[in-house]
Amino acid sequence: MLDRLRVIAVTVGLSLLWGSIAVLSLVPAAVAAPNPPVQVASLFHFSGKRPDLLGFKDGKLAPCPASPNCVSSQSEDTAHYIEPLAYEASPEDTIERLKNILKSTDNTQIVVEKPNYLYAEFTSNIMGFIDDVEFLVDDDEALVHVRSASRLGESDLGVNRQRIETIRQRLNS
Repeated sequence: MLDRLRVIAVTVGLSLLWGSIAVLSLVPAAVAAPNPPVQVASLFHFSGKRPDLLGFKDGKLAPCPASPNCVSSQSEDTAHYIEPLAYEASPEDTIERLKNILKSTDNTQIVVEKPNYLYAEFTSNIMGFIDDVEFLVDDDEALVHVRSASRLGESDLGVNRQRIETIRQRLNS
């Protein structure tokens, strides 16, 4: 009985081995080679329409909507208010640093670059929600005014506020 089990085990083992070799010989070298790193993509795409009120006028970014999914350093109400970013370098160097921070942030695309203004879109990993984020340099005050707003939904679970705080930390490091 033991001999019979050994024969079956050897037969199954050899069959699996030869089957694997046969299958691998059919796979092109390009597929068998190590795969390049996979970019994280959103499973869904709930982008919404790009707001018409982006940009600045008379040194002011657009106000936040009534919904809690927006923060702005120019907001007059405490629910939406966030401190502006302070800087010590020149305005040009500060914009350049902000551009580098944005370019090194996953799922972020800079849409508008001006000497004193940046507009970027941040896309969430899972659902593909897009948030609009703006930076406006006020060289008289040595501040960068910020606005970060979700396009869709009511609540952002604090994502916009946390994003600006993370950028602040990176800018000051």
